[in-house]
Amino acid sequence: LSKMAVSAVGRFPVVALSWICICITASLAVDRSNFKTCGQSSFCTRQRSLKPGNSMYRALLDSLQLRESSVSLHLINEVTKIPLLLEISGLDGNMVRIKINELNPLKPRYEVPDVLIREPATTLLTVTGRDENSIEFNLGTTQQKLIVTAKPFRMDLLAGHDLVLSVNSRGLLMFEHIRQRKDSFSDKVSSTVGSMWDKIKTLFSRGEEKEATESLESKKDDDSVPVDQIVEEGSEQAVDSENEKEKAQKEEEEPGTWEETFKTHTDSKPNGPTSVGLDFSLPGFEHVYGIPEHAENLKLKNTEGGDPYRLYNLDVFQYELYNPMALYGSVPVLLAHNSQRTLGIFWLNAAETWVDISSNTAGKTLFGKMLDYIQGGGETPQTDIRWMSESGIIDVFLMLGPTAKDVFQQYTSLTGTQAFPPLFSLGYHQCRWNYNDEEDVRGVDAGFDEHDIPYDVLWLDIEHADGKRYFTWDPSKFPTPRDMLNNMASKRRKMVSIVDPHIKIDSNYRIHNEIRSKGFYVKTKDGGDYEGWCWPGSAGYPDFTNPAMRSWWASMFSYDQYEGSTENLFVWNDMNEPSVFNGPEVTMHKDAVHMDGWEHRDVHNLYGLYVQKATAEGQLLRSLGEERPFVLTRAFFAGSQRYGAVWTGDNSAEWDHLKISVPMCLSLGLVGISFCGADIGGFFKNPSTELLVRWYQMGAYQPFFRAHAHLDTTRREPWLFGEENKQLIRSVIRQRYALLPYWYTLFYHSYHTGEPVMRPLWVEFPDDTITFNIDDQFLVGSALLAHPVSEQGARGIQVYLPGNGEVWYDVHTHQRYMAPQTMYVPVTLNSIPVYQRGGSIVPRKDRIRRSSECMHVDPFTLYVALSPKGSAVGDLFVDDGHSFNFEKKNQFLHRNFSFFSGVLTSSSADPRGSFESPAWIERVVILGIGKPTSVSLEKADGGESALDFEYSMETSVLTIRKPAVNVAADWSISLR
Repeated sequence: LSKMAVSAVGRFPVVALSWICICITASLAVDRSNFKTCGQSSFCTRQRSLKPGNSMYRALLDSLQLRESSVSLHLINEVTKIPLLLEISGLDGNMVRIKINELNPLKPRYEVPDVLIREPATTLLTVTGRDENSIEFNLGTTQQKLIVTAKPFRMDLLAGHDLVLSVNSRGLLMFEHIRQRKDSFSDKVSSTVGSMWDKIKTLFSRGEEKEATESLESKKDDDSVPVDQIVEEGSEQAVDSENEKEKAQKEEEEPGTWEETFKTHTDSKPNGPTSVGLDFSLPGFEHVYGIPEHAENLKLKNTEGGDPYRLYNLDVFQYELYNPMALYGSVPVLLAHNSQRTLGIFWLNAAETWVDISSNTAGKTLFGKMLDYIQGGGETPQTDIRWMSESGIIDVFLMLGPTAKDVFQQYTSLTGTQAFPPLFSLGYHQCRWNYNDEEDVRGVDAGFDEHDIPYDVLWLDIEHADGKRYFTWDPSKFPTPRDMLNNMASKRRKMVSIVDPHIKIDSNYRIHNEIRSKGFYVKTKDGGDYEGWCWPGSAGYPDFTNPAMRSWWASMFSYDQYEGSTENLFVWNDMNEPSVFNGPEVTMHKDAVHMDGWEHRDVHNLYGLYVQKATAEGQLLRSLGEERPFVLTRAFFAGSQRYGAVWTGDNSAEWDHLKISVPMCLSLGLVGISFCGADIGGFFKNPSTELLVRWYQMGAYQPFFRAHAHLDTTRREPWLFGEENKQLIRSVIRQRYALLPYWYTLFYHSYHTGEPVMRPLWVEFPDDTITFNIDDQFLVGSALLAHPVSEQGARGIQVYLPGNGEVWYDVHTHQRYMAPQTMYVPVTLNSIPVYQRGGSIVPRKDRIRRSSECMHVDPFTLYVALSPKGSAVGDLFVDDGHSFNFEKKNQFLHRNFSFFSGVLTSSSADPRGSFESPAWIERVVILGIGKPTSVSLEKADGGESALDFEYSMETSVLTIRKPAVNVAADWSISLR
């Protein structure tokens, strides 16, 4: 919530001019001049100045060291002679890890901690062929091979006879080494002498290198297969090394190498230029996805002729759409998909990163030994990806699928799966900046009951705290927070309070005093506590990279430390990019210093993850590890899915912002973060009633369902827009609550498999090329297809139903449609086009109460949508909805439902689980079936009884009433 402005300025009369300008601008739109382009980023400019061609690097094959599961060898920059260390590991689950670092750095380079959940398990790596310019490796027991070519350095990964991916095939590996600044006469003399010595050494080393190569060749096994040189002989051009070295020395003194100025801010660079870059070529792929967060279509665009996609967590208010600007979070994971394969690239680097995407064509026939692998001639489409980061090392994971669900499992095996959320958090959330006081909270809460609209959570923004001092309450507006929370608990509802990571500098503020006394603040480059402007005025920024700081922060959520808090109060971390109103690009200076001397430039994109991690651990701590946390974050990184939910930030009440919420959340789901939503109605501006209704209809079918609004907008509680609109909003919120059993089961699966809850159509229909570009409709799990209306004044929309020979059923009318087809669907303001897939069973609860907890033991209805073959399957997960007992004590039910040959069966999907619940099966609704003559229930004990049913000839829908069997029981229902 980048709250705008004008009121904030009034609260702090002494404010930096830059901050005032930022805030005033926020009322209009994002001021793009506050944020860098690639051309204004010296490292991005340097990286991009390296054009495709033969690589400046050569692999020294005689340096090969082969271990059981990894291989290492040296790379040499032919110009600077700086050596790098290349490490390649085969990983369990069909992955490859590639690390490139300096062989002998002047000081360690940053390697990202705490993102991988464990050190990945490795698999066998064997040499299967060698020649004078290449080595061939076999990856584990698969048919996949990796070919490393020495000069120019490149790597090619093959699956069977198919070239899957090439590394550095365009020669864009660029690794700027840590150096000391050479600005004295003696340094220049030393450099000249060193250059002459290099020439002398080169004359003598050529013979040694030849001998080393011959020695390596002599170690080959007799039955090894030689690998011919991939690059044509004679294609290399001679390099004038002296001219190249002079060029390198000039580049070392280019603007931006040792310090860089953007607007009024100067960034010092004591290590000089330290950026890294590498290219990947994907033959056969035209569609790539991921690398959130961007307000962009699902399919990523070609960046040639414009800026690359930027990954740098920033507080961007009222962001623009359909451009590659950085937003609040960064997940450096890209997926490529075609009708034969899905693969992923995970670039593990937390520094500012730019990603270039270009389209190309690749010759199916390559040189030498590649002829044996690649069949056919001509050209095939190719997508080239170029990653560029300001610092750190190259640490990249190639996730080789081959299916999308394989890639999800591969990625989450590295970084963890989506946290299993408490059930209440899947209900409806009511929020605004700000609910004014306890009386306002009571009134809003009572309004939902008066208008019979269910909701689970009411949120408090920054005004609830005493002068923006987090972990406190305003004594005049919220004098009795515990009573307020207990009143909500009596209705089985929750509250969320905001706790941001900027801490008001105030000697009377306990939180500030403790952080300062413990030395937990981020430091300036000169060693003092870093200070910036944010909502409280002058603020310090805790160093969340410090585990001791995170532990202390977690302890502040205990009930005796966070005064007035109760077990039904949860937390919202905002502004955690971090946002610094008077900082460069509204964030922290890159030369600020964290624990162990790491610069902020190294860790920037990790900061938000660490804030959410520490907050979630605080909620765990306060419950002694018993209760599942709920924490919403705005900033995020790879692995943030382990700690809670995210939302798409400060959107606007505009139709295009409603539309963009779909691809933004789909992109997040593809990279592990399933718990995503957008501010319903738009944070800025006032939506029309039509837009507001349509946004509720969209939000009800997205994972995180929260309405939120800016301080200067009109109030938006659902009953304030007339009776007709209230009923429309009430109806769609009730649809959400009816589907909570299905949502909860999907999140249980996501917790175990990493599969996205909200997913693109191509994930379930991978060979249907029509789905590859679709991002205005989506799947909820595999069973529901949603195409909420996002066009103003729409009277009809085009819906595509995928699946060759499959059927879909309108969930409202139960009408049956054959697939694949694109059909025109007439719509009114009441319409939400949603379809259930034939062959699926969706559990629902059709008795809607005021909150999810009130419905917890209510009966279930099973919606059975038959496939053309007359079958269907589905499942249901049930537990207490809030604790870890499902994991610690196996207190859960996981039920399988299947319909085959006229018999619906319920059986245990996981016999380890046991959970007592009074919930029962109230109805079974079967879609797409003929009328039976009788319906009978058979229980596990052999008892059999006839069941009442109704049949609609018009819709071919059978409704079986009151089987009255417990949800935990085994049973079958037979149709005759």
